[in-house]
Amino acid sequence: MDSRDARLLDHYSSLEYILLGDLRDVLEERPDRESRRWLIAVLDALLETLPREFDLEDADGYMSEVLERYPSWSTQVDRLHSEHDQLFAKLKELRGRVECDTWIAPIANEVRRDIREWTLKLIAHRRGETRLVQTAMNLEVGTGD
Repeated sequence: MDSRDARLLDHYSSLEYILLGDLRDVLEERPDRESRRWLIAVLDALLETLPREFDLEDADGYMSEVLERYPSWSTQVDRLHSEHDQLFAKLKELRGRVECDTWIAPIANEVRRDIREWTLKLIAHRRGETRLVQTAMNLEVGTGD
């Protein structure tokens, strides 16, 4: 990955972090027309940011540095990579529900709960990526005695 792409990826990662904070704040507000409008705006921003971030991660091969060192870890890498499509599809579906559903308290609370669950899945995904990369870069396989 060249330095321009690395800077862009860092920018998208930072933006994602900020948007998740905004999302958390909006979800803590009382469900009303204004909070719904803000929720849609944050979800739209995430729907723009995530595919760009995922594309940059894929540019040189998703987690290629991990697979170069440990080709046998391809199952873990493939699982994490497949989560990209799942996370994006679920976010798109949630965004549609916020836009289409009648925004009365029971429905709003259900959708908001589902968005919180999605957020936790995205955070767990990012932690899994970080953990795998850190393990690959720090693991020293010895020859034994």
